[in-house]
Amino acid sequence: MKLIELDNVFKIYNEDMENEVRALNGVSLEIERGEFVAIIGASGSGKSTLMNILGCLDVPTYGDYYLNGKLVSEMEDRELSKIRNRDVGFIFQSFNLIQALSAYENVELPLIYQVIRGDKREEMTFEALEKVGIEDRAYHKPSEMSGGQQQRVAIARAISTRAPIIMADEPTGALDSKTGENVLEILHGLHKEGTTVILITHDTRIAATAERIIMISDGVIVQDCSREEAVL
Repeated sequence: MKLIELDNVFKIYNEDMENEVRALNGVSLEIERGEFVAIIGASGSGKSTLMNILGCLDVPTYGDYYLNGKLVSEMEDRELSKIRNRDVGFIFQSFNLIQALSAYENVELPLIYQVIRGDKREEMTFEALEKVGIEDRAYHKPSEMSGGQQQRVAIARAISTRAPIIMADEPTGALDSKTGENVLEILHGLHKEGTTVILITHDTRIAATAERIIMISDGVIVQDCSREEAVL
């Protein structure tokens, strides 16, 4: 059973209108457990729309999405919320940290939503902070940290629930090259531990670090192959 299966998926905005936009135009895709996949494309290519559907943040206009063999369109809201909170960890370019909370509190938040008891929650929060090397900034707020430190906190939040899937949308986009390399090292470390990593990027150099590269253009997959076979 595949982890992820998309079957002829469309995402259409303003359908049948003059300004209709086909963000995804008949995408079919399979991803196995434990893969490290880069989805690459220019701005407006449909790559972020694809991630939103894969992460159950959005739904297709047409077509089917199976996650762990289950048809997502038939899932109830509670099950979808559970997937977004427990099964998928999201990392965004803009960090999306809550400014009024400390690093520790940001990382702890998804565990609170899971109603994990206090002592276990503390253990899992520090485990995530330590894994990304930011435990010494646990009680600092985002405004007191550099961009790289904030992104480490965002990664820690994504992995605090021990989610089997990490989806990272331009995770190095707001960082300098050295800090971006450190973030990629963390993602590759998670992959080595068995996490499925789906990395969204416009940067061919970043995409080239993945095992498999999927190129999307105008809502259509134009290339899907191994790193060695890819034409970037």
